[in-house]
Amino acid sequence: QEFSTLNTAKPPFVRDVEAKVRRYLRSSYSAAWTLKITWEKAPVYAAWTDTRKTITYQAVLTTDGFRSYILMLYQDGGMQWDYTRLPSTNVLIGYT
Repeated sequence: QEFSTLNTAKPPFVRDVEAKVRRYLRSSYSAAWTLKITWEKAPVYAAWTDTRKTITYQAVLTTDGFRSYILMLYQDGGMQWDYTRLPSTNVLIGYT
């Protein structure tokens, strides 16, 4: 979902993103553009190990035209995947 807020009223979601950036980075911030990407009920990788456990999470990209930020938001309760059943033990959450 895209939010272009350069010359428009900001929806509650964008105001919440701005508040998080201000709180975490201790700086003033006013979003001009925000993109929310949601993965709903995503299975663990590789899905054949356990299809019962899923996770819903979001990546939020936002910019004021000068600075850009990304927020990785996970559902309450955190990751629901059982990482001990994965074929690899070096599990990462996030982005590179």
